[in-house]
Amino acid sequence: MSLYSQRGVSAQKEEVHEATKSLDKGLYPKAFCKIYPDILGGDKDWVNVMHADGAGTKSILAYLYWKETGDISVWKGIAQDAIVMNLDDLLCTGIYDNILFSSTIDRNKRIIPGEVLEAIITGSREFFESMRSFGVNISYMGGETADVGDVVRTIAVNGTMTARWPKRKLITNERIKAGDVIVGLAGFGRSKYETDYNSGIGSNGLTSARHDVLHKTYGARFHESYDTSLDEHVVYIGPHRVTDVVEENGTKYEVGKLLLSPTRTFAPVIKILLEEYFDSIHGMIHCSGGGQTKCLKYVPGNVRIIKDNLFEPPLIFKLIRESSGADGREMYQVFNMGTRMEIYTDEKNVGEIIGIAGGFNVDAKVIGRVEESSKNELVIKTGGTTITW
Repeated sequence: MSLYSQRGVSAQKEEVHEATKSLDKGLYPKAFCKIYPDILGGDKDWVNVMHADGAGTKSILAYLYWKETGDISVWKGIAQDAIVMNLDDLLCTGIYDNILFSSTIDRNKRIIPGEVLEAIITGSREFFESMRSFGVNISYMGGETADVGDVVRTIAVNGTMTARWPKRKLITNERIKAGDVIVGLAGFGRSKYETDYNSGIGSNGLTSARHDVLHKTYGARFHESYDTSLDEHVVYIGPHRVTDVVEENGTKYEVGKLLLSPTRTFAPVIKILLEEYFDSIHGMIHCSGGGQTKCLKYVPGNVRIIKDNLFEPPLIFKLIRESSGADGREMYQVFNMGTRMEIYTDEKNVGEIIGIAGGFNVDAKVIGRVEESSKNELVIKTGGTTITW
């Protein structure tokens, strides 16, 4: 059993999928978000989408960093994580404008003071203002903030996004086919709309990242930061403190900041792609929960996805792998490994797509292709090894 499973989490969410298997899949079962008829407007040519997600256990990393350093600004990043995990999922259905967002924040008031809530709310507002400058309009509808110390050890930051959208502008993944190429967008580096280097960690796999990278002292000092029923041999087993500095190619990085890099949105890039190359985009996959295997759930039947030119995993994933001893299969199944958005398209406009991403300082390249197959399968080739699902 993997360390990830031993910590009570699952990259594939098997039990969640089992519990929800009887639910209506919406109008387009392969679409990245569930899409319903236009209940709000009653127009057969429009649809409604409502999607919920959040920052996950990354909020615990923010808590540890804040307690260790006093830097409350890290909570603004958690606000961005909760928003982007919704926004970039919606992008995969073609939705990039006129979006409503409502936040849900559950906290243990005894541990999380009002100044943390203020930082999260301020961070949300600042992110929306930034996106508005790129023509991505998201209205902040407030939300629910509850003091539930008997339920939540520290704080959980989540949100819900809603949009009404014309059917003719939807991406439903049904057009993904053999012969398509896959353009990958990198989640790491520093885009033109970011103020700092982004490690590419995103908001998935942070339970593993936290326990594998951080030192045992965090469990001893902050019992509220983990499930105390876990076996101690899987709790904070790493070599680092959040303030440790690591170096790569002459550049120094703080471990805590690498783990807490706010999830990058691709909204400014994808808005332009959808406006200028909509017909050429056959599908999009946000490599979130399930990492590089996420695509298997959303591609049509009988295709083989081959990824043999993924980005070299950035430093944060090397630190996690070195600390945990995880093999390649587990790493690519839990983490995005630096390639966080996939665009399935024909070869004709690949150069233009890559060029538009590059204009925002977002690295992009062809990472793979789609082939015919007798069954759905995924092949990842990296570092001289082949991994198949």
